[in-house]
Amino acid sequence: MKQLHRKDLFGWSLFNEERNLDFHSVLWVRPEGNVLIDPLPLSAHDRRHLQALGGAKLIVITNFDHIRASWLIAQENGARLYGPAGDRDLISFPCDVWLEGNEDIVPGLTVFRMTGSKTPGELALLLENDTLITGDLIRSHVGGELCLLPDAKLQDKRQAIASVKRIAALPGIKTVLPGDGWPLFNNGGVALQRLAAALDG
Repeated sequence: MKQLHRKDLFGWSLFNEERNLDFHSVLWVRPEGNVLIDPLPLSAHDRRHLQALGGAKLIVITNFDHIRASWLIAQENGARLYGPAGDRDLISFPCDVWLEGNEDIVPGLTVFRMTGSKTPGELALLLENDTLITGDLIRSHVGGELCLLPDAKLQDKRQAIASVKRIAALPGIKTVLPGDGWPLFNNGGVALQRLAAALDG
């Protein structure tokens, strides 16, 4: 795992040749128990690193397509699974908590429902008001810029645009960590607002 822009955040990635971009997972290290978000399979090195950092207490799945290695890692770590309530009928295993959106998972980690995306329950997470972690709807195919999931994969473009605008209006976002594509460690909020403004056209 690589340390991200904060000492308590780590990530690991998998390059997807079909889409020509990286898929990402995030680990938030915290004294009350570590949180994994959309965990990809772990290499032996990353599994050792995770254990050295305290393992995982909670695992958050942002959407059905980001189940990835969540179930296996939860079993290995005795972690509780938090899944998107709107995708409940798509996920083949039980989650301990089903997230509706607009709620705090733990202090400092707020979840928002992103309606209109490719699955009905997709979530985005805001960490301590300045780091946005997205699933599929908001992504980055070009370094420093954010884009929307292609129209063909959206369930409802109008709702998807409204979801992006609602997130872009949140104050204080500095970093955007998309599930797919380039991370924006600086000026992520500016890029998010730029995306929201472009969706007016």
